[in-house]
Amino acid sequence: MAVVGVVGREPAPDFECRDEFGNADANLHFLRHAVGLQPGSRILEVGSGRGSLLHTLRKEGFDARGVEVNESLIADSRRLYGELPVQAVKGPLLPFPDAAFDTVLSFDVFEHIRDSDAHLREVRRVLTPGGRYLFQTPNRWTNTIFETFRWRSFTSWRPDHCALHSYRQLRGRLERHGFTVRFHDVPVVTEFFVRKLRHYIGAPAPLLLRLFNPDRLPMPLRTNFYVEATKSDAR
Repeated sequence: MAVVGVVGREPAPDFECRDEFGNADANLHFLRHAVGLQPGSRILEVGSGRGSLLHTLRKEGFDARGVEVNESLIADSRRLYGELPVQAVKGPLLPFPDAAFDTVLSFDVFEHIRDSDAHLREVRRVLTPGGRYLFQTPNRWTNTIFETFRWRSFTSWRPDHCALHSYRQLRGRLERHGFTVRFHDVPVVTEFFVRKLRHYIGAPAPLLLRLFNPDRLPMPLRTNFYVEATKSDAR
């Protein structure tokens, strides 16, 4: 899935992530309970994958559409959910006019975008004044440890996770692009999270979670950041 501007969000070849990538239960908790989506919102999902979130949003009455770099995933989304409004893109440029959306979403995408500055410029451009970029991305420090263990290599995973940020780096980058930033407390220890940990760590996983539950850590040390970035007027 390596395409200009974005590298693949493929899982390691020995782990199946249901029909989608990432922690769907935590992502939906973020959207439904932490930030809330306004009825009638025009929504763009960047990196819509196989379309499960986009399908859910449209079933709930939202005017939602997506973009995706991997055309095979677009084909999968339409096989699974019919003619979803997903457009293929080949980089950070978004094929929409200025102020076209009230909300932009991305989950497990930001860390794969080589030119995150270009990405944020485009997200800000297509958002209405006061519009929000709602996204999830792994913490640079915890994800570096996990991916090294997962791939059994210090280097193999780095081209894929090419834009990892720490808490401070992520806040600073968003603020430089004219966003006000709020990090949300979203529980990530779901069935998916436990299953994934057991796959890579084995029998010690439940004990490790009791000793080191990421949901209890201070925000800068969380394994995943759930971010509400609001387009400010001061630019």
